Amino acid sequence: MKIGCPTEIKPQEFRVGLTPSAAMEAVNNGHEVIVQTGAGVGAGFNDADYEAAGAKIIATAKEIFDAADMIVKVKEPQAGERKMLREGQLLFTYLHLAPDPEQTKDLLASGATCIAYETVTDRNGGLPLLAPMSEVAGRLAPQVGAWTLQKANGGRGVLMGGVPGVGPARVMVIGGGVVGTHAARIAAGMGADVTVLDRSLGRLRYLDDIYGGVFKTSYASAQNTIELAREADMIIGAVLIPGAAAPKLISRAQLSELKPGAALVDVAIDQGGCFETSKATTHQDPVYEVDGIMHYCVANMPGAVARTSTIALGNATMPFMLALANKGWKKACADDPHLKAGLNVHAGKLTYAAVGEALKMDFISADDAIKG
Repeated sequence: MKIGCPTEIKPQEFRVGLTPSAAMEAVNNGHEVIVQTGAGVGAGFNDADYEAAGAKIIATAKEIFDAADMIVKVKEPQAGERKMLREGQLLFTYLHLAPDPEQTKDLLASGATCIAYETVTDRNGGLPLLAPMSEVAGRLAPQVGAWTLQKANGGRGVLMGGVPGVGPARVMVIGGGVVGTHAARIAAGMGADVTVLDRSLGRLRYLDDIYGGVFKTSYASAQNTIELAREADMIIGAVLIPGAAAPKLISRAQLSELKPGAALVDVAIDQGGCFETSKATTHQDPVYEVDGIMHYCVANMPGAVARTSTIALGNATMPFMLALANKGWKKACADDPHLKAGLNVHAGKLTYAAVGEALKMDFISADDAIKG
């Protein structure tokens, strides 16, 4: 199979879909790998690294899209990229279709087969291709939140760890999954007073067991949420429903109850955000203010630490990418129900129920797509 990796064109996106290491694995499996010139520069990989791995360097994205059987990317294809997709081509990348009807329509119109990193599952019910980026985004959230809290950036002017005689920042993390756990660990490591909220008592028991002395836990009822929010200097939104739009946990009306200059960090912004007032921002202009509350809603947080993110993502996607290349998408998905869960679009039809329900569009099952 011919595997193509174009340069990411979304603003401030420095990651790359294939590492030289992944390219070498694909070449060693008998596949041809073509990479757009400069694709890896943002993550610290130059063209020579790819050539040493056995890949061929190509000048333009159009040549990559025209020649490749499978396109491997990081971010969802932008409008110009979607026009270059063709019927029968395989796209393997993050899609986040639920809050994005325009992209969904374009992918359906292309006739391509699209497998989304964020809906591939594992035997424990986890999301193994989202987990590495969730780990990165979670660990990054208190770091950017601490920056947002600085007075010069519009925040309350509160130091995360306080100093002797002055209490630390109060950090509230909504969601105790991968993002929330990593966010809470780092925030606590910075010396903050941290509480994690979740609706799963089993998860809260686990967190209390493992991190009982590091941060506190609370049940995520509406009452607990707003009571803790009123006292918080920083609120990290870390709630994700696989493939669906994130629930809105703090309304615009409730902003007036928060401390002036408090920082909201919305890690769920890729799925529409979990605060009513969230809107996607970029690394160039990450923070905005609504009713005196600072919002950090960068849509691709892991892109800020592109090298760490690219290597972490490459480690996770590699076995799936090789399975798709070695077997073709139909057999690879038929053999592995977890990879099959990643199938979102095939030949003009939606194949993922949560996306169809979110966008009120018709969909078929992945099994029907494979049989078809």
